[in-house]
Amino acid sequence: MSPENLDPAAAALLSAVAVAPADVVECAPLSGGTYNSLLRVVLRDGRRWIVKRPPSPRSGSTLRYEHDLLRGEAAYYTAVRDVPGVPVPRLVHVETSAEPPVVSGLVMTECPGVPWHEADASLTPGERARSRRELGEVVARLHTVTGSEFGYPARPFGPAAADWRGAFTAMTDAVLDDAAVYGVELPRSVEEVREVIAAAGDVLDEVTRPALVHFDLWQGNLLLQGAEGARGLSGVIDAERMFWGDPVAEFVSLSLFDDIEKDADFLAGYAATGGDVTFTASVRLRLELYRCYLYLIMLVEAVPRRYSSEQLAWTRRHVGGRLTASLDAVASAPAGRR
Repeated sequence: MSPENLDPAAAALLSAVAVAPADVVECAPLSGGTYNSLLRVVLRDGRRWIVKRPPSPRSGSTLRYEHDLLRGEAAYYTAVRDVPGVPVPRLVHVETSAEPPVVSGLVMTECPGVPWHEADASLTPGERARSRRELGEVVARLHTVTGSEFGYPARPFGPAAADWRGAFTAMTDAVLDDAAVYGVELPRSVEEVREVIAAAGDVLDEVTRPALVHFDLWQGNLLLQGAEGARGLSGVIDAERMFWGDPVAEFVSLSLFDDIEKDADFLAGYAATGGDVTFTASVRLRLELYRCYLYLIMLVEAVPRRYSSEQLAWTRRHVGGRLTASLDAVASAPAGRR
């Protein structure tokens, strides 16, 4: 995309920080996202920015928790702005629409590097171990940030809940409601899933501090940079799905379809920087509950986003199987832990 053909909406966002189309020497859409649109912009003075905008309200792909999703990303980068040793984008501008009152666009600095999943095959064992340990250190620092309330900053389900159990119940109820609305095929009925999760709700009462949780720390949202043999973590990006809650929830996307307890390098870095890596029965049960939540999102969003038949079949087979296993783990937890 040439600067002369800069999208009017993106141009308007840039004009809010006194940048005209003539100041832009390069702009290119970025792929890889599944919800918001991303545009990389390079200015004549060398600054490199990312312009991010939500989908059209008419797109029909929005789940309830995704209401005003960019508000969460803006809150995340604002919250960690002064946390040392955390490579995240810096906000340049936050655009808020008047009607409805939502965050309608972000302009932020671009973190250097390439997505971890693109570089992973070329990493040496030493680089991989060092990067996982570094990631553990960064995540531990992020988890020191405390919010004023539990849940999503945009409050998509109404007023903030008084505690973590209330917030998480609203989160799971909403995605299950979406499953019913979109006629999503789940491995268990909506009501059965709701009952299994609710029966374990008492374990959530142990969470009393609303910690900062990214909840989407798969390799595509982690950037690596450096010469071969010395690459390291250079960016934690795409924080739009963040919430304030239990830091244990972070371990789900960090070990998607795997077991975080086997990631010795990550856990070593997390513990060395003050993170708690004691996997008690309570922690393991809460982890299964958060797996259920993420797997439900992955299954439900496939329908309104019109996945291909092949994608839909893969998601139902692999994610559905994982959801079943996590529901079974929750239901079979020892008495007093569910």
